[in-house]
Amino acid sequence: MARESARLMREEQKKREARRRWYWRGGIGVGLIAVAAIVAMVVVGSVKPPSPGPLNMASDGVLVQGDGTSITAVPTAATAAGADPTPTDVSALTSTVNITVYLDYLCPYCGQFETTNGAQLSSWLTAGNITLETHPISILDQSSNGTKYSTRSANAAACVANYQPDSFLDVNAALFANQPTEGTDGLTDAELVSLVETAGVTDASVASCITDQEFGSWVGDATDRALAGPLPNTDVKNVAGTPTVLVQGVQYTGALDDAAAFESFVMEQATATGDGGTDTGE
Repeated sequence: MARESARLMREEQKKREARRRWYWRGGIGVGLIAVAAIVAMVVVGSVKPPSPGPLNMASDGVLVQGDGTSITAVPTAATAAGADPTPTDVSALTSTVNITVYLDYLCPYCGQFETTNGAQLSSWLTAGNITLETHPISILDQSSNGTKYSTRSANAAACVANYQPDSFLDVNAALFANQPTEGTDGLTDAELVSLVETAGVTDASVASCITDQEFGSWVGDATDRALAGPLPNTDVKNVAGTPTVLVQGVQYTGALDDAAAFESFVMEQATATGDGGTDTGE
């Protein structure tokens, strides 16, 4: 009887041990599944879906032109989420010198170029002698103490392009006139809203677009495209630094603070291509 009792106790012990092993293995399995689920959620959360672009920036840039008295933006549809931008058809712009600028609103050299040549470009535009296509990108986010000023200011410019495009050039000038120094926080969103309103923006949608960073993801996409290339309407492969200034598709590599040198380059490219818009009025 004692032997039988001992046997039964041994069998029960074996069953308990077997159950513990199964629970332990099951626990590991459940833990691994939970970890895998968490990792999957993090990965999915970090992959941002493509964002639609703003109106009037189908090329990733704003194209403005003049008619002899005023400057207006050329209207375009928005680029659909995940779609490629549509390059500007320069074959339809044969009576003007066509200038393209890729810039970052925190870039001091971009500010230097704007300060030196902004008034001259505006004069040529008003007269109808040139077109100007501006591509705001963000390559200096790391230089604003974590506030991502480059992205936020480019988003503000995109907001203006979307809701009040004819004010884009004025806002572009204002962003450089109030350009923060690299290594600072830059302007707050509220200050950006105030800046664009002072520059003449009256559409209330622009303010919420800025504070909501409506086109922030698009700015990142457009920046990636500019850095990767190819750049349309030019043999320049990609943006290697800002400002990247193209005149009739040829990159300007002269002094950024020499208006006469830039004007001479513009005239040279206009003459080389036989463009009808060679008279800059100077």
